[in-house]
Amino acid sequence: MSIIDNTGKTATVPAPRDGDDYNGPLLEVRDLHVEFHTRDGVAKAVNGVNYSVNAGETLAVLGESGSGKSVTAQAIMGILDMPPGKIPQGEIFFRGEDMLKMSYEERRKIRGRKIAMIFQDALSSLNPVLTVGYQLGEMYRVHHGLSKKEAKAKAIELMDKVKIPAAAARVNDYPHQFSGGMRQRIMIAMALALEPDLIIADEPTTALDVTVQAQVMDLLAELQREYNMGLILITHDLGVVADVADKIAVMYAGRIVETAPVHELYKRPAHPYTRGLLDSIPRLDQKGQELYAIKGLPPNLLRVPTGCAFNPRCPKAEDICRTEIPALAPVAEQDGTELPGRGSACHFWKETIHG
Repeated sequence: MSIIDNTGKTATVPAPRDGDDYNGPLLEVRDLHVEFHTRDGVAKAVNGVNYSVNAGETLAVLGESGSGKSVTAQAIMGILDMPPGKIPQGEIFFRGEDMLKMSYEERRKIRGRKIAMIFQDALSSLNPVLTVGYQLGEMYRVHHGLSKKEAKAKAIELMDKVKIPAAAARVNDYPHQFSGGMRQRIMIAMALALEPDLIIADEPTTALDVTVQAQVMDLLAELQREYNMGLILITHDLGVVADVADKIAVMYAGRIVETAPVHELYKRPAHPYTRGLLDSIPRLDQKGQELYAIKGLPPNLLRVPTGCAFNPRCPKAEDICRTEIPALAPVAEQDGTELPGRGSACHFWKETIHG
């Protein structure tokens, strides 16, 4: 398990690497900043994010739309539109090497082969005029030089792996001929094609019904165990990650406001924003009651409030919250014993977790 703090330092379980003695985290993001320069000003989408992932570990990154989750992932993958995007500060280490210092060709060799991404909208991510078999086989034709026949056989193998029924009969079908859940399985298959060390899944269950969501998450967890991959799961839905994540990083307005092992966060949140997200989950024992909602809206990133960005929506906000940005500090028990892997960027985290 990794401890994430505001300095970018982490305590990690070693991650194995084929062929050498590297024993650090698979991926480590340090003090990452991402800006978008627009006509109206500079939107600071990511402000000093730190986190790490080990082989076989799942990190869930949570937060509302606009919190910086997907932008951080795009920066890791090297697919930010620049301009208007810009990375003025930060480091992104993959197996100990800073990808931000690599050339375009060096990053390209890592993308897909070592780090793969599953996008949230499978229909728009797949080419509508090419068969799914052709698109899956392209990975093998381009990266391994396989023939069309060999690549097609590999595509069928992949479709079987992600449990698409009658894969051999459907390999020549087009994306629109598949259901939403099946298209998402195809996206997972594309990510797995080159057996990467790390997969970033950006809202992989968006627009799917609850039953299909569970199937997709179970499939990801099963494949992760089989390949010992690191997994970054980006979502706004706390209910999706409860059974699959090892640790959680909660983001708000471009910052990480809380980190915790998954079950600890559910039992005792240490930030008012996290508590609000948890209280917003529908529960069977609250039938007929009004569903809780966090008041207000996420801030405009061109005009982020001074102090803690969550202060206009926070029921615990006081004067210090409107003037000072709280650092992501270790969380402790009432006797002062630090809780492993836990951090909170709140001036009043003690009242939140122990109140």
